[in-house]
Amino acid sequence: MSIRRARQQRSKEKTAKIRVVKPEIRVLGIDDGVFTPHSNELVDVVGVVYRGGYWFDGFMHTRVHVDGLDANEQLGEMIVRSPHLGQLRVVFLNGVTLAGFNVVDIEALWRETGLPVVAVTRDKPDFVDIRKALQNLSHSERRWDAIGKAGEMFSVRTRQGEQPVYAHAAGLSEAVARRVLKSTSTRSNVPECLRVAHLIASGLTPIG
Repeated sequence: MSIRRARQQRSKEKTAKIRVVKPEIRVLGIDDGVFTPHSNELVDVVGVVYRGGYWFDGFMHTRVHVDGLDANEQLGEMIVRSPHLGQLRVVFLNGVTLAGFNVVDIEALWRETGLPVVAVTRDKPDFVDIRKALQNLSHSERRWDAIGKAGEMFSVRTRQGEQPVYAHAAGLSEAVARRVLKSTSTRSNVPECLRVAHLIASGLTPIG
């Protein structure tokens, strides 16, 4: 199924809003693998499906270019073509960039897939430094605009005794995003699907 077809199908159906965060809510965590900075190589990107923060339910995979402009296209295709699409409720990303500065427009990804997107980081980004770094890349304003569209960042203490995480959200309210983050962060201060996606992606060998 193409992204456009999926979008048309979703527009005909009313996407259910998340009113109650159930323990077994289906979530997707996405993270990238190891890569060589400033190269043009393809980088593995892994998606892990979890029921809540306890049960591994599935796996998906794609690739994006280092510092490229193909993150939204590749993620959208990966999600839309997945057999898990109909059950997924929230997508978690490890920040708004993949493979260096291949920026994900989380608002566009939400609209394309019909799934709310929450970008999570353990450390608060330094947006001044990020903007400076973007000046060294092509289409720097396009990349910066995509970051700006992610909206205001908020902090969430997902687990007692641990450091807060920082998040952007598209397609759901901050209040609901907070509840989903807390519900799915069962073994660390990030959602379990995201933690496992990072472990798998980090273990893949770069293809060059």
